[in-house]
Amino acid sequence: MPLYKTITPNSQTTVKIWKITESYEDLKRGVNLKPVALERVLGMKSELHQRGFLSVRHLLAAFGYEDADLFYDENGKPHLKDGKQISITHSFNFSAVIISDLTVGIDIEKQRDKITVIAHKFIDYEFDYLNKNATDYIKKLTAIWCVKESLYKLFATPGLSFRKHSLVIPFAIHDSETVAWIDYKNRKYRYNIHFLEFEGFTCAYAIA
Repeated sequence: MPLYKTITPNSQTTVKIWKITESYEDLKRGVNLKPVALERVLGMKSELHQRGFLSVRHLLAAFGYEDADLFYDENGKPHLKDGKQISITHSFNFSAVIISDLTVGIDIEKQRDKITVIAHKFIDYEFDYLNKNATDYIKKLTAIWCVKESLYKLFATPGLSFRKHSLVIPFAIHDSETVAWIDYKNRKYRYNIHFLEFEGFTCAYAIA
């Protein structure tokens, strides 16, 4: 069963993670796409992205929704027609959806050494406590990226900078949660963040 994991952080929120093992054709057979979504998936050059897109529609079905229930605003933020809050992510062979009565954001990333090349683009304060020689350095960088990406999706404000406007307080990988802040236009916003690791991937989700 490709539904890999279900998490219920609170009574108002559910996270579902999908492991993408099916072929594109198998995934496509199982969903009913509205015309704009079908056009979008057919226009994707990568089958990996196509399968990620379709697996998200299977996750929607696991929540009791169809593709027709999902729409995007002018900033690309997803919404559900019934007013529930939603955030979506996929990376390689995993995808995830979080649905809640509260504002939410989620991200999955594969843990890869190449993240060190772009670390300076999304990290500032965090360099004060990170140890580049530590065995968990890549995992921590990936966790920080996921935390900041989930906050970016939750905050949904164009112009928000990962490096300048968000920060993650010191944490240990085994903690599975941390606190992060958005400092934007002279206002500070505090968020409790949960994260988990599985099969070389990291997932983080933020709930307002």
